[in-house]
Parts: sequence; structure tokens; C-alpha cells
Amino acid sequence: MKVGFVGLGAMGLPMAEHLAAAGHDLWVYNRTHQRAQPLHEAGARIAATPAEVAQHSDFVFSMLADDAAVEAVSFGEHGILSGLSAGKVHISSSTISVALSDRLALAHAAQAQGYVAAPVFGRPVAAAAKQLWVLAAGEPRAVERCLPLLSALGRGITQLGDKPSAANVVKLSGNFLIASMLEVLGEAFALTRKAGISPDAFLGVFSAVFGQSSAIFENYAKVVAKGGYEPAGFKATLGLKDVRLALEAAEALAVPLPVAGMLRDHFIAAIAQGHADVDWSVLATMAAQRAGL
Repeated sequence: MKVGFVGLGAMGLPMAEHLAAAGHDLWVYNRTHQRAQPLHEAGARIAATPAEVAQHSDFVFSMLADDAAVEAVSFGEHGILSGLSAGKVHISSSTISVALSDRLALAHAAQAQGYVAAPVFGRPVAAAAKQLWVLAAGEPRAVERCLPLLSALGRGITQLGDKPSAANVVKLSGNFLIASMLEVLGEAFALTRKAGISPDAFLGVFSAVFGQSSAIFENYAKVVAKGGYEPAGFKATLGLKDVRLALEAAEALAVPLPVAGMLRDHFIAAIAQGHADVDWSVLATMAAQRAGL
């Protein structure tokens, strides 16, 4: 297939590498062209703009950090929308707001282009190991056409109907669950540490009792126990962004999320103390500080 990929960050690069390894004809774009060199050496072609990627592709992935970055590569003279032909598909794998996903769906439909929201669960190490879990929503025929590409990225796919932003709601809800888990883990470790119990001892109990029920829960418990917040797999600033987007989506549906409001404030406090670029599990450090540790 003729495939484009826009955004070669910590998540996008390994995802694009899997598509290249699957034998697809790949065009790529990244704001910093140096990031594209490994793919270029593997046979991919580097475009000067997102529009150029779209001109050469039947399917264009975008994988970027936030709404502003996705808007910048999607709209405007050099954006994906301007280069994509009718009937071709934009696959948005970024974690973005429900509002922007709805806007993208309308904009692509107005130009007879396809749009599939396909955010993923997993950190960069999971992306590299092809262990992402992919969500997919959009017009059924467009989703069906994308399935071989999405299957090349991870260990499974959940299809969520014909409204693209449904996938974004599920992704934001999942990230809210993870952020909440980090907060609770941090508080539990702070309590046991203050009682004189070593983090390793409590981690052993956690792994024996709770760890087998969730690999995500167990992996983050290890991070909290060891204080391993760098290098960041997912930055605190992105955690704040996703919690804010979850709150925004909840407000639009009149759904109270009091824990999400608390998490937002804790992320803001962490960022104010200079932890913007460390892993979002730094919430545990904040819990320890509140406990006087």
C-alpha cells in the first residue's frame, strides 16, 4: 500500500518502522528531518510538507503530541487535507480532543476524504515491540480498508463504530484510568514508606496480590517503587493535557469527574516544581512530598 506517516517522535518512529517492515511504500514527514533518516535508509522517502506526504499516499497516519500539532499538520496550504485526494484516508493516531476529532471528520468529509480515528494504548517501548493496542472508529468501509495497516502496529484492535471521536473518548477515558492509578499507587507507597516499610517490600506484596491482574498496574508499581521517572515514556505535560481533555469531554456530556479534577491540580503542581518533562508517574513523587518524605 502507499502509506504516509506524519510525526516521527517517540511513538511515531517505531510505528512507521513497522509499516516499512511490512513492505508498504512509505512517505514520511517530521518537522525535524533528521528523525526521518533511519526510515530513509530503510527505503522510505522524506517529504518537505505533510501535503506532499498526502499527495503520494492512499493512507496517511498522523502521530503527534497534542491538538496544536495535529492542527498544524492537518489544515492550511501545506496540510494533509490540502494534499489528500478524494477517497484517500487520514488515520489520526494522536491523543487529541473530541472536538478536534469531530472537526477533522467534518473537514475530511467535506472534501470526500476518509477519516479514521485510531489512537493507541502503549508507551514507546510497546510501540517498538509491536505491542500497542489500537482503537479504531470511523466510516465502516474506511476502517475496513485500514485494518491491515493497523494490524501491523500492535497486538490487537478494538473497533468502536462509525463516529471517529468515539475512539478518542475511549482513549481519554483509558488515560484517565492510568493517571488515577498512578495517583493511588503514589499514595499507597507513600503511606507504607512513612511507616518504615521499604518500597521493594511493598512492591513484592503488590506483585503477589495485585500484579497478575494487570500488566499496566504492575509495571507502573515498579516505576513508583524505584522512582524511575526518567527517561520519560510519557511526559507529565502530556498527562496534564490528557486529563484536561477528559475533563472537557466529561463537561460536554455533563459527567462529573472529581478525581480527574484532583489529578489536573497535581499535574500542575508537578510541572510548577520543574517536573514537566519527566514521566507522568511523577505523581507518586508528589504524593511522597505531601507525606513529608
